[in-house]
Amino acid sequence: MNYLNEDTIENLEHLYKINLINSCSGYKSSNLIGTKSNTGIENVAVFSSVTHIGSSPAMLGLFMRPTTVIRNTYDNIKATGFYTINHIHENIIEDAHHTSAKYDGSTSEFEVTNLNSEYKNNFYAPFVKDAPVQLAMQFVEEYDIQANNTILVIGKIIGIHLKDNILQNDGFIDLAKAKVAAINGLDGYAIPENNTRFGYQRPKLQIYK
Repeated sequence: MNYLNEDTIENLEHLYKINLINSCSGYKSSNLIGTKSNTGIENVAVFSSVTHIGSSPAMLGLFMRPTTVIRNTYDNIKATGFYTINHIHENIIEDAHHTSAKYDGSTSEFEVTNLNSEYKNNFYAPFVKDAPVQLAMQFVEEYDIQANNTILVIGKIIGIHLKDNILQNDGFIDLAKAKVAAINGLDGYAIPENNTRFGYQRPKLQIYK
């Protein structure tokens, strides 16, 4: 087994270290965040940092990189208060990944890819058409992480749109059935083929000798 200590990690070549640290946390969710500026320009960008915050109220977190450069997604969320989270599926992986390219705020990624926007229930921000899971989000608050100047954006779920037949009777969303992708590192995409589920676990009875 390979072993890298802290000093070795810190002195690795820059891109090698980025790939290593982004991979070592395991598979992550792959999502397209849809926003629209207050002047009406649509934006969509790939993120692998969406995380569950709580179910009641229903909230998700989104980690954002430092705003030392232009961050259109962050700027649009702060300006309008609304955004969408759309799951990436196997048919759009290449176009979804291209949204990581740094376009200026006057260019919509929908215009330079085969991704299409759509609007539902008069929600301000665009959804990604045909995404099997589409979440309408409202900004709640943010936290500055001083250790590396990243930002944790907290949003509440105010609407859920699901592809037919992926919602199970107990509320479980079958992402494997929807061919939703997961991200390994920065650019490795995988499509899970099945789910192994276990029931709610309780402590085992202790056996006293």
